[in-house]
Amino acid sequence: MDFDLSEDQRLLQDSLAKLLKDKYGFEQRKAYLKSETGWSREVWAALAELGLLGMPFAEEDGGLGYGAIETMIVTEQLGRSLALEPFISTVVMGGGFLRHGATAEQRGALVPQIAEGKLLLAFAHTEPQSRFDLNDVATTAKKEGEGYVIEGRKGVVVHGDTADQLIVTSRLSGQRRDRDGIGVFLVPADAKGVSRRGFRTSDGQRAADITFDGVKVGADALLTGAGGGIALVERVVDETLAALAAEAVGCMEAAKDLTVDYLKTRKQFGRPIGSFQALQHRAAEMMVCLEQARSMAMLAAMLASEPDAAERKRQMRAVKIEVGRNARFVGQQTVQMHGGIAMTMEYAGGHYLKRLTVIENSFGDMDHHLAALSEEGGVFQAA
Repeated sequence: MDFDLSEDQRLLQDSLAKLLKDKYGFEQRKAYLKSETGWSREVWAALAELGLLGMPFAEEDGGLGYGAIETMIVTEQLGRSLALEPFISTVVMGGGFLRHGATAEQRGALVPQIAEGKLLLAFAHTEPQSRFDLNDVATTAKKEGEGYVIEGRKGVVVHGDTADQLIVTSRLSGQRRDRDGIGVFLVPADAKGVSRRGFRTSDGQRAADITFDGVKVGADALLTGAGGGIALVERVVDETLAALAAEAVGCMEAAKDLTVDYLKTRKQFGRPIGSFQALQHRAAEMMVCLEQARSMAMLAAMLASEPDAAERKRQMRAVKIEVGRNARFVGQQTVQMHGGIAMTMEYAGGHYLKRLTVIENSFGDMDHHLAALSEEGGVFQAA
């Protein structure tokens, strides 16, 4: 199997790396953090100009028709720079719901706006009681006339405070934890009855708690047939896990490079601390963990479009476990080997650990997926 990037893929990687080098120094990132949105509209427009925001969509819908490998390349570069922009929220998650659940008319209307950087999406799913259970949905959508009325609360909606449209899971029928009876709705963020409270998360990203109080939507807001929403959610989440794995690899590589440079320049007892064997061993372990995570991110990208949902889920659980374990080690060693300086807000080291920790806990931490994989009989099923 050929793991080398094609010429077009290398060009994509180099173009984005150059853009982020120019626009995303650590001091620039701190300025973006303090802005009204918590990220840079200028950088978002530059991503649109490069064609990255329309990348995964079909050409007939106004996109470029690229796949999971190109998404991996982009999110890895964004991870290296600790980028704050809503690429995963809008393009990966939001775009996934449109690609797999929207009508051709909806895609034709919305995809060009996303590609131009004019439309932002956010996935409103997590609820106070749901934790990592994708089918634990208490928010309801009751039929009223030709449309629906949505009632409920969603928490920690990533980039939910700046989104123009919200993708909302709501229960059409059944009990709170039933797999069946879940619908996925496209809801305007400024619809009557929608209230948002934005806040900054521990890794510097933005999120919102959102309340839906008698929000009325039309029948065309339902992105999937009644009762079939959980399959759509799981498919998009698996694609998102692949993108997050690549972002984690980018964070890990940048953290490793930062740490190795520090070991070469920081002196103690009259010589660089990188000359001490114990720290050399730790740096070598960081490299091993990085390459293990990179292999799993490649696996995730290759399996993101796997048609067998059960097989895809098992493999993504394995990816989540391995990437999470290695990311935790690399992030913690970055802080440990830098010492006190890595605990300050003025230095990038601690920020990589924070982002890696949030990625590890997104859509289930290591313990959650390890327990679920054990119950499902492991990664490889008996014939």
